[in-house]
Amino acid sequence: MSVHVIKIVGGAKMMYPVETEKEYLRLRNTKRQQQLVARAREGDTSAKQKLLQTNYSCLPDAEGRLKGSRRCSTSVGMDIDLDRTAEDYEERMKEVVEKVLGKREELGLLMLERSATKGYHMVFRRHEEMSQEENLRWASELLGVPFDEGAKDVTRVFYTTTASEEDLLFVSDELFELKEAPWVEENEVHTPPYGHPSEEGTLTHDAASPSNSQFSIPDSQIEYEEEYDGVPYRLIVESLCELLGGEPAHGSRNSFIFSMAAHLRYVCNDDAHWIARVLPTYGEGEQKWWRTIQSACQRSQNRGMPTLVKRALALAKQKCKSEMAEVENMGGEQPPEMPAKLPKLIRHLVKNVPEVCQPAVANAVFPALGIHLNNVCFELLDGTEKEATFMCVTMAPQSSGKASVNKPIEYIVADIVKRDEVNRQREQEWKDASSNRGANKEKPQRPSDLCVQVLVSDMTNAAFVQRMKDANGRYLYTNLEELDLLKQLQTNGTKDIGKIICLCFDNGKYGQERVGCQSVTGRVALRWNWNASSTIQKGVHFFRGRMVDGTLSRVNICTIIPDKSKPFVYGHYDEHYAEELAPFIANLNLAQGKVECRPALVLAKKLLEKCQDIGALTEDDVYKDMSYRAVTIAYMKAMVLYIASGMSWDKSIADFMEWSLMYDLWCKSHFFGQEVMAENEKEAQVGHYGRRNMLDLLPRRFTLKEAQEVRREQGMEGSGRSMLATWVYRGYVVYDEPQGVYVKTEQYLKRKAGHADAR
Repeated sequence: MSVHVIKIVGGAKMMYPVETEKEYLRLRNTKRQQQLVARAREGDTSAKQKLLQTNYSCLPDAEGRLKGSRRCSTSVGMDIDLDRTAEDYEERMKEVVEKVLGKREELGLLMLERSATKGYHMVFRRHEEMSQEENLRWASELLGVPFDEGAKDVTRVFYTTTASEEDLLFVSDELFELKEAPWVEENEVHTPPYGHPSEEGTLTHDAASPSNSQFSIPDSQIEYEEEYDGVPYRLIVESLCELLGGEPAHGSRNSFIFSMAAHLRYVCNDDAHWIARVLPTYGEGEQKWWRTIQSACQRSQNRGMPTLVKRALALAKQKCKSEMAEVENMGGEQPPEMPAKLPKLIRHLVKNVPEVCQPAVANAVFPALGIHLNNVCFELLDGTEKEATFMCVTMAPQSSGKASVNKPIEYIVADIVKRDEVNRQREQEWKDASSNRGANKEKPQRPSDLCVQVLVSDMTNAAFVQRMKDANGRYLYTNLEELDLLKQLQTNGTKDIGKIICLCFDNGKYGQERVGCQSVTGRVALRWNWNASSTIQKGVHFFRGRMVDGTLSRVNICTIIPDKSKPFVYGHYDEHYAEELAPFIANLNLAQGKVECRPALVLAKKLLEKCQDIGALTEDDVYKDMSYRAVTIAYMKAMVLYIASGMSWDKSIADFMEWSLMYDLWCKSHFFGQEVMAENEKEAQVGHYGRRNMLDLLPRRFTLKEAQEVRREQGMEGSGRSMLATWVYRGYVVYDEPQGVYVKTEQYLKRKAGHADAR
């Protein structure tokens, strides 16, 4: 992404980067700029020419000039011009804003401004596999606005308006991250193989070109390897596709296939036939696909393997190891394996517990860690803010080590317990003083600063409410021996512990009203983190009737699977253990206000998209809701680790966040899958969560009627057209219009197993 101001120096347009939003707003809102915008809107064309000029699509050449630059940035600037003479001009202006802001996530929107005269300027994230023109056409089609034929050059400048709310409608911090798009040469204009662009932008072939209907790839007598350096080619292709931005949208397939083939040359011995064996068509016509591969193999090639190919190989190797582990775990009967390299804090907290208990402890420590954060919140994907709320239940057989988390928790909360002891003593002194006074004597006032955060499990509802009032916004914490002890809080009249769990997660209002002068009265935001343990049978029974109302999805579930071949061996907890833990706890105690970590938020979005893929295939709203909160819980864990590490993000935190999400969803599916299906009265296979994947129930080529029959079998109503439109949009299927059928894409068929594992 980039923002550059254009200035004329010695007759040449020079580019100067704008590095912060503050500077960007200052430049837009000078008195001169405001006056020029006002005059331009009154019809003064000379005033428009004097407005601040900006560029968002490229970086300066080696001498800092705009003209002739071919260095694409990772953002794209776009014009949206409307006809001011049209009767519905104002109505269309409003519609454009609604469309753009409504699709800002899909667009990757970075900036939206009202232009000086007849429309808007927009900036969005570049799809690096597309050319500048393809990016602009993609955005125009997405928004349903006319494509601007005169704005295809990356050096296009925009006459900027003011920083007022009426002019600057949206701006993202990401806009000011100065980045150059990788593989810039792929963004340059190139002649498509065996043809040339027509006036409509489609490919026209020479008369000598064979027709598509008669085309077939020439045979090769070479027997090709199925793996490169021990990694299947399918995983290499899948990883390279991810690094290039994912499967191409309609209209950008040609350039995407060209880029994929150009990179695959390095692992396919520069052999077009070899590449054709491993590279999907992505919905492109086979003739055009083959010729694009040939064209990519004819371009000049560097001797060294590009960094992007090396990254794809590393990612593919990781996927290969994961697949092998899944096979060894008997098709997903075991939970996802914990990452080999853990964040430093987690590595320290689990080092003294038996190996079989470490995954459970790695998740169960977060309720205790979270109570050290006071007045700290994080921004979620939907733009709302949330505090570090954690409720964790460890479900495992008897005598399996559920208590192994107790020692780590004891050390985590040690500093708070020490402070609590002082306040408990002060409270006792007040009680003693009150009881020693006669009935007619004035009682001493209860101290207002008796904050006690770590509570015992045996407490009345009145005591619980009083502790919340005393905490003054801090989190309370309880380590419950048994999950059923939560039911003690039903004395406040709620009658449903599920309601309390929901209030905890959402920081909703909780309390009680009493008329007695000595009674506790009050309603405060519920800030309460807790741990609980349970046998599997009791855990399932506890959540029965609360699995689809949002209760289960708000709780983090973990488990311990006993391994009789490995004896339980505990390490030593001593002063040295406490000293190593202290810096992490200190960082949590010092944090204040809204804490932001963009890598965590970006990863959360990616993981939610992964979960939504499953939801789109099953049309299961319950699963979508479960996944969204599971992503939120995993994201909050990552933010706690980020703060505890001194506001430092690294790959180990990212890997832990993804593993924790999949582990949580695995536990919920494993223990509650059939119960959830029963509560929803939906038919599904044993071991699957919610509805079955309806696309998997259909043949590779299927009709609308067949899709509707599958929907009816799964208890679904409606025509199914929106479902099919979603599948097409996500690249699961393509529509063969001449045959009137839908066809599963090769990429979907390769990813199908991965979707099942993600559950």
